[in-house]
Order: sequence, then C-alpha cells, then structure tokens
Amino acid sequence: MNQNSFDELGVSVSLVRALERTRITQPTEIQRKTIPNALAGRDVLASAETGSGKTVAFLLPIIQLLAQPGAPRALVLAPTRELALQIDETAKHYGRAARLRTVAVLGGESLSKQIRALQEGADIIVATPGRLNDLIQRQAVSLKSVSLLVLDEADRMLDMGFLPQVRRIVANLPRKRQTMLLSATLSREVEQLAREMMINPVRIEVGRVTTVATLTQNAYSVLSHAKVPFLLQLLEQHPDGSFLVFTETKRSADRVAKVLAANRHAVATLHSDRTQSQRNTALSGFRTRRVRVLVATDVAARGIDVDDISHVVNYDVPSTAESYLHRVGRTARAGRGGSALTLVSPEEESTMALIERSSGLKIQRSKLNGFSDGRTDRQISLGSEIGRLRGNYARSFSPRR
Repeated sequence: MNQNSFDELGVSVSLVRALERTRITQPTEIQRKTIPNALAGRDVLASAETGSGKTVAFLLPIIQLLAQPGAPRALVLAPTRELALQIDETAKHYGRAARLRTVAVLGGESLSKQIRALQEGADIIVATPGRLNDLIQRQAVSLKSVSLLVLDEADRMLDMGFLPQVRRIVANLPRKRQTMLLSATLSREVEQLAREMMINPVRIEVGRVTTVATLTQNAYSVLSHAKVPFLLQLLEQHPDGSFLVFTETKRSADRVAKVLAANRHAVATLHSDRTQSQRNTALSGFRTRRVRVLVATDVAARGIDVDDISHVVNYDVPSTAESYLHRVGRTARAGRGGSALTLVSPEEESTMALIERSSGLKIQRSKLNGFSDGRTDRQISLGSEIGRLRGNYARSFSPRR
C-alpha cells in the first residue's frame, strides 16, 4: 500500500479531519514509519530531527489509542519547558477530536494549579522530569495507570543530566506499557536507555537531512567588536524580517538585546534565567510579530516552533555541528524560504571550519555592505552609517549620570 495519506496509515477519520483543518494532509517520513507501528502497540525507537513532524507522529497514535477519558494513561516527557508547552498545545488541539484532557506539568509555573488540574483528571500528562519528580515525591500524582510512555528528544534529556530523574519516573510506571523514544541522534547513551526501558522496539531512522534546499546559508568574517554594528545594519536592511538571534551565553543574549532595544528594535530574550512567564511572553510576542527580534541561547530555544522566521543569526558560532543544524533549522520550514547567517570572529574560525567538516556543508562566505570580510586585514571598514550605529551602541552602555 502506498501510504501517502493519514487514513492509509490507519489514522481515524476524526483525527484526519482535525489534521486537515490545520492544513496537514501529507504525512512526513517519520510519521509514515512511526504511526502504523505505534497504532499496532509496538515500542518505537526513532531517530528524527526537530522539525520533522515527530510530535504529530507520536501524539496521533496516543490520542487514537486512548479511547475513553479517565485516569492518566499517557505520559510524555520533554527536556525543556518550551518543548513541553509546544507538545501540550498540539495534544490539546488534536485531543479535542477524542475528548481527551491534557495537563502540562512543568517548572516555573504554579505547582498548586498543576496539582488541581491533575486531580480533575487527565488522559495525557506532558511533563518535564524535574517537576514531575517533585509531584511524585509529594504523592500528588499516580502513574500506575499509564500505559503509554513517550521520551521526546531523549538525547537532549541525557545531555541536560536528566537520566537519574527519568529513571525514577520510569520506576513508578507499570512494567507492562508501550514506550516510544525519539531522539535526534541514536548515541550509545540513548541506545543504552532504550535497552533499559523498551521491549523489542521497532527501530526507525529517518535519513538525516542537514539543511533544506530553501535555506540560504552565509558566513561573515567579522571582528568581535563589530558584531553588534553588523547586526544593526542587517536589521535595517531587512525592515520586514523576523530574526532569531543565537548567542552562546545568557550574558551575551542580554547584552545584545539591550543594544537592540536602545536602537528602537522590538526585542525579547529567551534563556534559563528568564521566568516561565517571561518566556511565554517572549514567545507569544515573537509569534504574533509584536517582537521582531528574539535573542536566545541554545538550551532555552530547544523546541521553538514559530512559523515563518525569515532570518536565523548565529551571533556566536555554535560549538558543534549538531547545534548549528538545530539553530538554522528554525527557518526555511514547510517549504518556505529562509536565511541563516553566521558571524565569525577570527577566534571562531577554527570552530566554524570544524562545523563545516562535521556537517559536510560548504557555507558561502559573504560580505555586508560597509564591512570588509575581516579575513585579510582583520579590519572592519565602517562608513558613516556604521559609525552612527556604533555611536548608539556605545551610548547604550555609557554610565548614567
């Protein structure tokens, strides 16, 4: 059977209609391979990149398999609050077709409200490991009726040190259950976790696509002190664009955002020092275009799913090829075009070269008008316009009198 539609995969009529209302009619590769196996009750070990459609791949079978509302029967674990909120939103949307109730359990929000929501009944719990362990210790949630477990972005969960907490959660689950584990990479640690928690899983590896054809990638050699003026000119050259700017540290994110705000750009930050309320406000503003520029660190930005981001800017060169691919994958989605720009200081040239070798990419070197490439004379030629921008940059840090 040529499985080119969701009904051919065994998805129910009500869910197919719900998908169509969100203009999803053709399953992605991870969905084609995962959904039939999950509906058949098999454990699934899947490797898929963020943005491949994996959330729908595991949520549709969960919703379809949970026939009648009752005690919590499905648990989805995610490494970050942002990803958990995204999964929760999707589960609630499609769960309406089956009259299922989803509750999000995550840090940074009211514990008492989450306890009350669980007491009112939940079919699907979407949780981060820390908050769920807290509720287990308080005996505020029972997982004895959970028959479906999903570990999303398992590799990220391990990288963030959540393995002990995940093991404690799994120890509270019934041994007889269906488990789905999804990861960008099937590392040795992820494979070990799968052996611990799964029974004869179906192994699915979606071919790793480094970047899509609609993505334009450019690297600019820029001295460190000139990155802010460079970014300011870039914003002025694209007044209608939406920009997701990645920095390596929280301090750098705050510093860049402060300068952009001083130059009258609508900007917000997303990093681990921001409260959950602040994160939600930042993401909401970025989605609705009230915020034009979102400055984020890697950990906080994991799971960001915002449609039609025109530009991703690597203000700092990421430390790994995987991080680079994750960042630039936030744009040029669903067949749209997008641009990824990486600002490379002389100190970052070796890291950039390593990223290109590891990913197999050859990223085009480009120039922005008013700047030299910085590779030969290591000098930035600034015109009068750039001088004005640097003046604003300096004034934004001048001591207040």
